[in-house]
Amino acid sequence: MLRFIWPLVLLLIVLHQDDWNWEDGTLVFGFIPKGLFYHACISVAAATTWLLVVLFCWPKQLDEENGNEGGSPS
Repeated sequence: MLRFIWPLVLLLIVLHQDDWNWEDGTLVFGFIPKGLFYHACISVAAATTWLLVVLFCWPKQLDEENGNEGGSPS
C-alpha cells in the first residue's frame, strides 16, 4: 500500500501549488470562486489520503504496545 500512498502524497503536494485559478473569476455553483473550490477539493483529497494512510499503513505494533501497558489513565 505504501507504493500507492507515497505517489499520491507527492501528487497532492504538486497539485496544491496552483497559480492558474486565482486570477479566474469564474464562480462554481454560482457562489464559490474557482480557486477556492479547487482548494476545497484538494483538502478533501488530502483528508481521504490521510484516512487511507491510517487505515492501511499505521504500524500495528504501536497499538499493541499501548494495549500492553495496562492500567487505566489517571
